Amino acid sequence: MGDVLELAEVSVRRGTRTILDDVSWSVNEGERWVVLGPNGAGKTTVIQLVAGRLHPTSGKVTIIGEEVGRTDLSELRPLVGLASAALDQRLPAGERAIDVVVTASYGITGRWREQYEELDLDRAQVLLDVFGVGDLAERTYGTLSSGERKRVQIARALMPDPEVLLLDEPAAGLDLGGREELMAALSELAGDGRSPVMVLVTHHVEEIPAGFTHALLLRDGRVEAAGPIEEVLTPQHLSAAFGLDLEVERHRDRYSARAAGSARS
Repeated sequence: MGDVLELAEVSVRRGTRTILDDVSWSVNEGERWVVLGPNGAGKTTVIQLVAGRLHPTSGKVTIIGEEVGRTDLSELRPLVGLASAALDQRLPAGERAIDVVVTASYGITGRWREQYEELDLDRAQVLLDVFGVGDLAERTYGTLSSGERKRVQIARALMPDPEVLLLDEPAAGLDLGGREELMAALSELAGDGRSPVMVLVTHHVEEIPAGFTHALLLRDGRVEAAGPIEEVLTPQHLSAAFGLDLEVERHRDRYSARAAGSARS
């Protein structure tokens, strides 16, 4: 089987600004990738490309064997589940959580006249249960906490049974407890062989769930390193990407980083 996702010499430019510069990257079946880098490194742009929401200025983007620009993206997008801050802003605040999830079956963001079978509603409820928000199914989306909304979004992204799951900064804005609850749920998902290929974007190594296998490290729109996670998340690579001398620790498949020489209690 070929690559599930591939960027081949991809650049994205806006006017005189280069957001991505000659990026090549491929993701294979069964892999769980984290895309990591500082602000402005191009992480969200990579996610938009492999979600089929953005066309490259140059180079080639392939999603599940189909080249962007040469295929009907409306047919391709249901195969790619996406949870992001941009999507959060488009979801109706007055919609029930279960409807936020089930409408992903049609790729829409609000119930109208479409009809759903009991099997669809049952699947939506099961997905909410998996992420610990099943008891919130009847609550309106706008009344949920940030952490609850993020978990509902991930359930929504999985509703169409996609081949790829893209998570753009899923832990952003969460407190420690909310982050760790989400990390536990994503670790369980990553460890399930039936789960789709996963790609998660973050600024922080502490927000990488256990079970992720590979890392793409970006700096200024270019690839600093890419490959098995233990080969990429080294002090040398992370220091180069973030422009700071960093120490990196690994404990039970979770990572942490701090400035070299910083005080420890």
